[in-house]
Amino acid sequence: MTPPIRLGMVGGGPGAMIGPTHRIAARMDGHYRLVAGAFSRTPERNRAMGEELALSPDRVYADYREMVETERAREDGVEAVAVVTPNDSHVPISTCFLRHGIHVLCDKPLANSLADAETLREVVDESGCVFALTHNYAGYPMVREARARIAAGELGAVRIVQAEYASGARSRLVEAAGDEKTAWRTDPAIGGPSAVLCDLGVHAHHLLRFVTGCEVDAVSASLATMVAGRTSHDDAQVSLRLGGGARGALWASYVAAGHRNGLRLLVCGETGSLEWWQERPEILSLHTLGGSSRRLHRGDAGLSADARAATRVKAGQPEGFLEAFANIYRDVAGWIRTPAGQRDHAPWPAAGVHDGIAGMRFIEACVASDRAGARWVEA
Repeated sequence: MTPPIRLGMVGGGPGAMIGPTHRIAARMDGHYRLVAGAFSRTPERNRAMGEELALSPDRVYADYREMVETERAREDGVEAVAVVTPNDSHVPISTCFLRHGIHVLCDKPLANSLADAETLREVVDESGCVFALTHNYAGYPMVREARARIAAGELGAVRIVQAEYASGARSRLVEAAGDEKTAWRTDPAIGGPSAVLCDLGVHAHHLLRFVTGCEVDAVSASLATMVAGRTSHDDAQVSLRLGGGARGALWASYVAAGHRNGLRLLVCGETGSLEWWQERPEILSLHTLGGSSRRLHRGDAGLSADARAATRVKAGQPEGFLEAFANIYRDVAGWIRTPAGQRDHAPWPAAGVHDGIAGMRFIEACVASDRAGARWVEA
């Protein structure tokens, strides 16, 4: 049997929101074994996380630099690391591990600026290592089904794309009430130039690109801060010009009161359209020019090979977020295990550094457009 990939983690300490999700996803298929970590800058919290995960105390490190130096000297040192820290630290942490020959799975967004993202791309290219972004929504079977149907020409040429990520979780100034998870996201120095775009919009942007194959050529953006006292954008309305002449719109919001995790995608082509909604992830709706409609369900007969490969349980049994996240980790394990000279041509759909650069280019173009009164800006 192929031994599991020895995994380290930076961030994801007690109370962290996304760290436990990464750990569950990593171990779901047995492709990884968590062996080391630097989970928190607070020593007590760091030790407590190591104890909870039953790690050897000598492999729970004070910071990521100590972790790199010690693990690279061990015969059983980490082979890959999950970076689940605030946005401003993604590039320095990833750079440190890549330069020591350790593969990286990094939470989104790639960086806080396009310049930093481009610098990281050079590090990735020089390292020969795998660098993956955990754009986990691309792991859903019916998202992959949508992608396969568009690629097969079932809708004809793409004409219109509507992507939205509507959440009401920050409709009030929750960061002022001690919500640490929101406080760093809405601090531009840590969370990036636009909180709602770096947190939610970048997911909608990647989903749009992943499913349709279209790149965003230009944006006209109106960004807003609707909650008094907030220091970054909490709503984004963006018109899109896409490759191939398609048009579209992207809406990302923290202040859509009553909405929870409303990531949706609508794609209209010459002969039909499709819709997918993350809160009902097992359904893909198809509509034809003639007026007929179908609802495809995960596990249905006749789905694409990509959708079948991403399906874990039989039809009728619910499957969702954690399984989709695990599909990304499984994809990356295959990517890591592919010989270095063949990785560029391997069919792993996980997002990489180029996707992260596209995301940062989109965010910066939106910010520039908004500052210029919603003028069209190339992305």
